[in-house]
Amino acid sequence: MKQALLDLLEPAIEGLGYELVELEHRAGNRGLVRLYIDHPDGIGLDDCEQVSHEVSALLDVSDPLPGKYVLEVSSPGEDRVLRKPQHFAAFTGERIRVELTTEHEGRRRYTGSLVGIEDEEVLVESDGELVRLQLGAIARARLAPLHNTGK
Repeated sequence: MKQALLDLLEPAIEGLGYELVELEHRAGNRGLVRLYIDHPDGIGLDDCEQVSHEVSALLDVSDPLPGKYVLEVSSPGEDRVLRKPQHFAAFTGERIRVELTTEHEGRRRYTGSLVGIEDEEVLVESDGELVRLQLGAIARARLAPLHNTGK
């Protein structure tokens, strides 16, 4: 269902000038469609409202979801999801957290500095070593900024 929603909604959102960073979907009695959108100039409430109105109308017409659902539209936030090669390229030098679908060198989770992306491999400096992770083996990746707590 998630891929069907992505295929339906991503072109419409891009047509409005936004990027669909991530889509979360939960089925059930109180279904949920949560969209994270971005724009080079940032995201404000008006942007979220515009996308919400467009997507709501599209979902009403195409009716891909059984039952009732809640639609939420938000900015990706400072711990944004990285899922496309261009996301990894854009955030080179940032601290990220990666969870893999299977173990790589005995681990499924890596946190470190994003070095870049080369030939479908995400390069992360973790624990002082350069690790090459296959893009297709990444279950989840997101920015993991350090927060200065003043302590």
